[in-house]
Amino acid sequence: MSNVKCECGHQIKAGTEFCESCGKPITLIEGQKLLNMRYEGVARRSKTSQKTIVDKIWNFFSSVKVGIWIIFLTLVASAIGTFLPQEMYIPQNITPADFYKDQYGTIGFLFYSLGFHNLYGSWWYMLLLASMGLSLIIASLDRVVPLYRALKKQRVTRHDSFLKRQRIFGVTPIIDHQESIEKVSNNLKEKRYKVRKENGNILAEKGRFSRWGPYVNHLGLIIVLIGAMLRFFPGMYVDEILWVRDGETETVPGTDRKYYIKNEKFIFETYGEEDEKFQETIDEVGNTIPKTYQTNAILYKNKNQGMAGAKPELVQIKEGPITVNNPMKIEGFAFYQTSYRQGEFHKMRFELEEKESGETFGNIELDLLNPKTNFDLGNGYRVEVLDYFPDFEFDSEEGPITKSSLPNNPAFIFKMFTPETPEGETSFVAIQQNLEPLGENQYKMTFSGLDVRSLSGLTIRKDHTLWILGIGGFIFMIGLIQGLYWNHRRVWVQVHGDEVLIAAHTSKNWYGIKKDIEYVVESTGLNIPADQAEDKGEKKND
Repeated sequence: MSNVKCECGHQIKAGTEFCESCGKPITLIEGQKLLNMRYEGVARRSKTSQKTIVDKIWNFFSSVKVGIWIIFLTLVASAIGTFLPQEMYIPQNITPADFYKDQYGTIGFLFYSLGFHNLYGSWWYMLLLASMGLSLIIASLDRVVPLYRALKKQRVTRHDSFLKRQRIFGVTPIIDHQESIEKVSNNLKEKRYKVRKENGNILAEKGRFSRWGPYVNHLGLIIVLIGAMLRFFPGMYVDEILWVRDGETETVPGTDRKYYIKNEKFIFETYGEEDEKFQETIDEVGNTIPKTYQTNAILYKNKNQGMAGAKPELVQIKEGPITVNNPMKIEGFAFYQTSYRQGEFHKMRFELEEKESGETFGNIELDLLNPKTNFDLGNGYRVEVLDYFPDFEFDSEEGPITKSSLPNNPAFIFKMFTPETPEGETSFVAIQQNLEPLGENQYKMTFSGLDVRSLSGLTIRKDHTLWILGIGGFIFMIGLIQGLYWNHRRVWVQVHGDEVLIAAHTSKNWYGIKKDIEYVVESTGLNIPADQAEDKGEKKND
């Protein structure tokens, strides 16, 4: 079908069901009694243009079914990502492949192999979000533009066949209709309808803005999707956990070495006997209820940021406590106290001892994160660290291995040199273990002391997308309220010879518009229009 010209003079695009101006039906399905008023019968691009590749893409994404499938797939993918922790929430000192396999077995291995450990930053998840946004944009434009054009161009005087094919329609034979129509007009105004008159005919309308509610919803969702996708752009969003040991200084994630933070001291306090309101619980579980845990921190700025290879030059810019509900803030970053670890092994001390006499010949101290390998004890006595296993475990095939780089279960292989044993003796020392793998030794390394320290778990947050998400959510709620609590109502009153035709349509709440019509025609001498859908069993089109 090509473009045609209606008898009212309006140019009608191909695919239009009835004239946008006068309402004369152009195409009617056999047996159809009522007009399809959902989009005012206008031609949509997705229904009329199917030639080029652009048309095919447009038609694909304008489909509501396609949009629902995209939303469904996105929800399924999002749910899969919550099945196991994402990579950002696992310990940073363990490789993701080992963590998922060790902790969750075959399921964890598959989770990692399929890339679900970093699902929300994956290219295909971003593609799903982009497809959802594209579907919302195209589906909205495909409907809202022609709908707006049709509503804007609608005339007061409509074709008789348009009125007769409305769901609510009635005819009243009457000769002197001027007074009745004037009363109808006044009654419509009392009901807050906007009344337009033309040649003695009336078009009364209210709540047209509610027709845009779904498209306002779509706009809000699109803005939310844009905000969600922006979170994966550098500098827009940071949400990471940083572990800092007492006395250590670490670079702040997401700042490109601009900021460093030092844990001066981690403080942990529990409720005691003086806290009477917790006394019953304390009696049951002991003094284990946390009262305070905070990090006394110093925040530094690196003056040499951006200088490749330059050693950081730190300048103190902030100092103070970080607690659970009182973060330290700087330039959009917030540092929250979220976790802690106590009793991490820090330093271990050993003495070189002759087994038979028990005489010692000096001691060594090992920093368990960065141990020295050579110790000269003087007088010909020295010790070498041949190997170090921070998290010792014995593998039947590989021998001694370490599960991680954290000093959870430290073990050492020492070689001891003395004047009596210049070739050296080898000893394997772990917690409560002192083995001699190459035969019996004359000397041994005896454990003499242990230092422990606390770790503070700080969550580093920065979110430049929050305001975008807030605006999107606010617009979405406006659209939701707009579409839920209002409806578009129209009433046509038209003189046709010695008859007065009354027709009405609403986007929803037919009961409400029927009550309006009853009030409008009361004491006017006009008949109350009937609901043709109820009378004839028609499908009730919006």
